[in-house]
Amino acid sequence: MHYVGRWLLWTLALVAAALALLQVWYAAHIWWWRDHPPRETAFMAVRLEEGRAKRPDARLAYTWVPYERISVELKRAMIAAEDARFVEHEGFDWDGIQQALDKNARRGRIVAGGSTITQQLAKNLFLSSQRSYWRKTEEALITLMLESMLDKRRIFELYLNVIELGDGVFGCEAAARRYFGVGAGSLTAEQAARLAAMAPNPRFYEKHPGARGLARKISIILARMPAAELP
Repeated sequence: MHYVGRWLLWTLALVAAALALLQVWYAAHIWWWRDHPPRETAFMAVRLEEGRAKRPDARLAYTWVPYERISVELKRAMIAAEDARFVEHEGFDWDGIQQALDKNARRGRIVAGGSTITQQLAKNLFLSSQRSYWRKTEEALITLMLESMLDKRRIFELYLNVIELGDGVFGCEAAARRYFGVGAGSLTAEQAARLAAMAPNPRFYEKHPGARGLARKISIILARMPAAELP
């Protein structure tokens, strides 16, 4: 029994050390991304692997652009659509989470997540799309790191550049080129609202641009954009 107890303690210590090293790894990457663009995110790697399973020569469309070269209209649209309190909260929108829980309870299924832009960025940078309590815990820890190590403008700049906006399309520059033939800095209000409306399910909306409800979402985002507060 004494041997088993020592073995268990050593196992727990090794697991704790591994988890601590993983958090240090996350933090080191976030520190690097304070002034360097990511070459690839975890979510990009997953999508690329999926694409190459079907087509060996599959590639992702991803081009980094600095914050000042992104349309103000797109910034307003994304804030209006995804996280109206982005500049106010510290990574978690507790009111938004409660509203999402209430909505899910009324519908009897998960139809809203309540994730902030920072939480979405945490998932895109490091985690898989699979839902689990462990992944949500890691997402929360990474969210805290992002908010403590980066300012809001940099968080938003990273988000706009790595968000999935189509099949193999990542970031606002690649999306603007794919759908409208312009750079991210030249997007109009309506084009920006369309991209923001597509963001929750971009691969579906890319294939179904006339999907039921998309036009309504675009009009709602357009109406909210003037009130959007930017970092």
